[in-house]
Amino acid sequence: MVEEGAYWLAWAQISGIGPVLLRRLQQHFGTLATAWNATKVQLGEVEGLGFQTLEKVVQQRSRLHPEQLFTKHQQENSHFWTPADADYPRLLLETPSPPPILYYRGEVELQENLGQKPMVGIVGTRQPSEYGIRWTRQISTALAKNGFTVVSGMAEGIDTESHIAAMKAGGRTIAVLGTGVDVIYPHKNRDLYKQILTAGLVVSEYPTKTPPDRTHFPRRNRIIAGLSRAILVMEAPLKSGALITATYANEFGRDVYALPGRLDDYPSQGCLKLLSQGASFILKELDELLTMLGAIPQIDAIEASTAPEQLMPTLLPELQTVMDAIASEALPFDFIVQQTGMAAGSVSSALLQLELMGFVSQLPGMRYQKN
Repeated sequence: MVEEGAYWLAWAQISGIGPVLLRRLQQHFGTLATAWNATKVQLGEVEGLGFQTLEKVVQQRSRLHPEQLFTKHQQENSHFWTPADADYPRLLLETPSPPPILYYRGEVELQENLGQKPMVGIVGTRQPSEYGIRWTRQISTALAKNGFTVVSGMAEGIDTESHIAAMKAGGRTIAVLGTGVDVIYPHKNRDLYKQILTAGLVVSEYPTKTPPDRTHFPRRNRIIAGLSRAILVMEAPLKSGALITATYANEFGRDVYALPGRLDDYPSQGCLKLLSQGASFILKELDELLTMLGAIPQIDAIEASTAPEQLMPTLLPELQTVMDAIASEALPFDFIVQQTGMAAGSVSSALLQLELMGFVSQLPGMRYQKN
């Protein structure tokens, strides 16, 4: 029997089928194996699959053999997860566009993948000021010493400073690349890359030997946001990839924090814009920031002996809204989104938290029911 992971890989090879459509196919058919064997008419019922894309699916699907493709891919890329794997990062899986294949190198820590160890993304400009560097080092150090894993993109500037500071403090860090996991970019970070492999993880949605491409880096920012419980923007001008990461974070229901700067400082203009749009301030008192990050709904497993009704009054409003929309019988994800009126990313995040709290169970086909 062909594993479900092979179908994630096979579907990803079809032009016009991206992460969002893959998620819709899975939700509609329950499994991508079922979707693979669906007729053209059945596939046409999926939102976003237009006539031209359907034609590509029919033509290309006949030439692909999932099991053979999967075996060959394993030989060329020894370490990767698909959403069918139990070790696939849970927080990332709950976003609307999880990568169908996530490649990795380094030291895997399953608590991170299961969402039981908090991960915080730190992003910012490639040309930070001394002020931005100083605060990035201080905050990354504080996070690492308090048990947070620091996630960033291994770019020059803020990314590099956050990785280095976290490791110097004895913590873990994850670098999300816009290249294959075996391609170091920028090349000057080759020593940093080697250090991360021993004190954390390097991940990418691109297969080995993929060179840098300007279109890859904005896309990889959604993975930084998806892996993290919160995003900290340290310094960013108005045209900055860090703002793209913050946008994804908002879509996924993550908290966004920004480091305030002077009104006439170019590297701070993006942060000031985020603050004007409702992002939380990163203030001098780091204990306050750590407290706020610690107050983000935990998705650590709660003791099974704890009665759900005892915990219901303590649920945050958005969790309670989602909980109220779920019945004892299984309901599809899209229906729950409609019932709550919340963004899909926020509902996904809430469902994951409720599931790990023991209040909700996920069934095949992205259906949920109360326990």
